[in-house]
Amino acid sequence: MKIVILGAGQVGGSVSHILASEANDVTVVDGNADRLQTLQDRLDIRTICGHAAHPAVLEQAGIADADILIALTDNDEVNMIACQVAHTLFNTPTKIARVRAGGYIAYQDRLFSDQAMPIDVLISPEQLVTDYIRYIIEHPGSLQVLDFADGQIRLIGVKAYGSSPLVGEALRTLPERVPNIDSRVVAIFRQGKPIIPEGDTVIAADDEVFFIAARKDTRVIVNELRKLDRMVRRLIIAGGGHIGARLAQALEDRFQVKIIEHNVATSRHLSEQLSRAIVLQGDAADENLLRQENIENMDIFCAVTNDDEANILSAMLAKRMGARKVMALINRVSYVELVESSGIIDIAISPQQATIGSLLTHVRRGDVAKVHSLRRGAAEAIEAVAHGDYKTSKVVGRRLDEIKLPPGTTIGAIARGDEVIICHHDTVIEADDHVILFLIDKKRISEVERLFAVTATFL
Repeated sequence: MKIVILGAGQVGGSVSHILASEANDVTVVDGNADRLQTLQDRLDIRTICGHAAHPAVLEQAGIADADILIALTDNDEVNMIACQVAHTLFNTPTKIARVRAGGYIAYQDRLFSDQAMPIDVLISPEQLVTDYIRYIIEHPGSLQVLDFADGQIRLIGVKAYGSSPLVGEALRTLPERVPNIDSRVVAIFRQGKPIIPEGDTVIAADDEVFFIAARKDTRVIVNELRKLDRMVRRLIIAGGGHIGARLAQALEDRFQVKIIEHNVATSRHLSEQLSRAIVLQGDAADENLLRQENIENMDIFCAVTNDDEANILSAMLAKRMGARKVMALINRVSYVELVESSGIIDIAISPQQATIGSLLTHVRRGDVAKVHSLRRGAAEAIEAVAHGDYKTSKVVGRRLDEIKLPPGTTIGAIARGDEVIICHHDTVIEADDHVILFLIDKKRISEVERLFAVTATFL
């Protein structure tokens, strides 16, 4: 697949790395030659230095015969104009654009269409990150919460406490521990390394366990994997930018929310914008301010400023002063890995991980309804739609134990209409099923795509 990516920043660089590693023909356009050189030194890609929305630059990048344009520059208007140019002059089939400003998002249904601004897929990183954080807050004890099949199925990652009743038990005992609820463990990560779950696999303390279940059943499973976490009531959000403001708006009706913002004008604007949340003007790393606001009684401290170092330091301080759980938004991938491996912060949130899955949904071959990137992009969860019949498909009409899945790939659940089916060895896939797969090795993506492809000659 030929893909042109505009913007070599954090998200653009991460997307380039993933797509180039999957044998796509990738060209990256950016106005910063140093950024491009850094990418080219470690990736097998073409780079073009120039203005991302100029027709001549796009033509030089090969937009005339590209399958997809992904506009990820830091400028909304450049991204939108680039999509317009690609549509009008080059008839590019699929155009994806990152648009951050809420003023555009509010009118997206009327603004973004072939009759207006021809953008096929709109990516709003701030909204994606906000939803990502909100799901974790709403599910105490979770590390990651991912929805599939329009919310019917949920994949949740948790860390198993040493006191959990499941620690030291084989996975085959799960049905006995949680009767009348069907679920499946699709992956376990132990000290950062993946383990393929089998019936005799034993859960150890501090394992990261990913399980899949119908959305209505997930809370019960989480409680079994961890000691029952106290429900979240009180939280502090550090940073009143796009993400902090959206998060406060989404949570203030159900939780006691305080938001700390350093800028006086932004604080004043937030106080007018929010109805129930308390806005504090000050430094989130100010020990006296945190003590004054009873940080030791806070269920969650969530740092979401634009400064990685400030987020890490304020979260560390809040944890030391008694906050029950701390979260930090971290853009630099190297920082995320360092923080997660050291355990100094409970949850490190990577905007790239939250955003990339939405992009990959529209890049994957075949009928892919949703993609979620996991473990900083090392693993992936995919919702693929099965088409064809027994003669034209490698999966339709077959039991799971008859399907030759790539190594490290697990089929966890199926959405069939309004029915959720947790998969076992004798489950049979039918046409139009939404199949949820978990891959611990992303190098196998192309094999999964071929598995779900429909061919007229397949026997």
